[in-house]
Formats: sequence, structure tokens, C-alpha cells
Amino acid sequence: MYKIAVENASLSKEDVVFDLYCGIGTIGIFAAKNAKKVYGIEIVEEAVKAAKENAKINNIENIEFIAGDTEKILDDLIKIAKPDVVFVDPPRKGLDKISISNILKVEPKKIIYISCNPASLVRDLKELEEKYEICKITPIDLFPFTSHVECVAVLQLKWDV
Repeated sequence: MYKIAVENASLSKEDVVFDLYCGIGTIGIFAAKNAKKVYGIEIVEEAVKAAKENAKINNIENIEFIAGDTEKILDDLIKIAKPDVVFVDPPRKGLDKISISNILKVEPKKIIYISCNPASLVRDLKELEEKYEICKITPIDLFPFTSHVECVAVLQLKWDV
């Protein structure tokens, strides 16, 4: 799933990446190899500690993890860095209105939205379609014989298509 997400981001060594709801940093660490700088935000402090350790183990130095609520931290982060690509992997409830507003405000070239809840994904995509074209949605069955499905949605800024 992460390989699909990062490949669809088409990162360059000049790209600044935001990894929102980054957990233990897996997506951001995977993406950092092809990016200029990655910023990961996660509310669970133990996960941020693990993310920092994961980056160290993998010799990734162009990544910074920030502990805190994405809704609040993102507002501060966009004042110091403008993302070219944003990865989001929110909880089942999806993105909050403030984070969607902030993403729309900074207009990254691409958004890679990883979702474990198709209903909240569809709701959030409707909001993001204001400025983004949905290029592709890939369903991934990580939990066979259950009704759960993960999806990787690729969105491109409309005037960058």
C-alpha cells in the first residue's frame, strides 16, 4: 500500500512533503528517500518517538516528526514550509474541516489520501474537489474475508494537471 502511495506521488528531490497522521512514520520515511524534506505530524507521542527511532535506524535525516493534533500543528507548519505533496492517512472519521481548509489554502501539487473508511473518504474528496482532480483511487484488501478495505486516492491540483 505504501509503495502504491509513494509511487503515485511522483516525488522529486526538490519536493517538500507533509505526512499527516503519520503514526510511526512509515510513509514519510519511505517517501523521504525521494524528497527534499518531509514533515510528519502525529498526535500519539509514543508513535512520534517510534517514528524518530525508525528514521534513525533507516539513516533518514531529511525528516522531522512533530507530536500534536494535526488540526492545530498543520496551521503552524504551513507558516514555515509549503508542501509540494501531502500524504494523509487519517483515522476512520476522516479529515477535519480545519485541516481540509489548510490543505486547500497551501495548494500542494498532489495529495495522496490513504483511507480505511470509504464513506469519510468520499465526503472529504467532495471538499477537496474544489481545487483538485481525483486522478485515481486504488482499493486494497489488507483484511481478507472482512468488509474492510483500504483505499489510496491520488489527487492533483486542477491547474497543475
